[in-house]
Amino acid sequence: MSKFKKKPKSDPGVSTASLPDIVFMLLFFFMVTTVLREQDLLVEQRLPQMTQLQKLEKKTLISYLFVGKPKNTSLYGTEPRIQANDVLIGTKDILLWVNQEKDKLSEAERDQITISMKADREVKMGPISDIQFELREADARKLMYASTGRVEN
Repeated sequence: MSKFKKKPKSDPGVSTASLPDIVFMLLFFFMVTTVLREQDLLVEQRLPQMTQLQKLEKKTLISYLFVGKPKNTSLYGTEPRIQANDVLIGTKDILLWVNQEKDKLSEAERDQITISMKADREVKMGPISDIQFELREADARKLMYASTGRVEN
């Protein structure tokens, strides 16, 4: 018999040379396809159906007000509330909020600020009129009412 034993051949391992490329491709894919949410809604939103459409040129000039019944009714009650930048505010706080939003813009763009009001379709006109009055007092004259493009039941 021979003194040398034949060693069993081992299977070649999986090549990890392309692993960094795959990781970066996945990372890039998720960065491109992920939509970041700007605000957590604290009020209910069922927007009315639209009848006209107008495209806005500069979306950086838009600030959002959400109006609706609070989601946490045990803490905030059932009356419609106003949400601005992840906090619930009263109508008297709108002037301060508009000034804070204007301060975020450059001096030349401050008079071009547009307020987008996303009001639940169940909100009565009284609170909407109060908000409109406060916006006029704050010299925020451009007001946009957001709606949905589909019929909701």
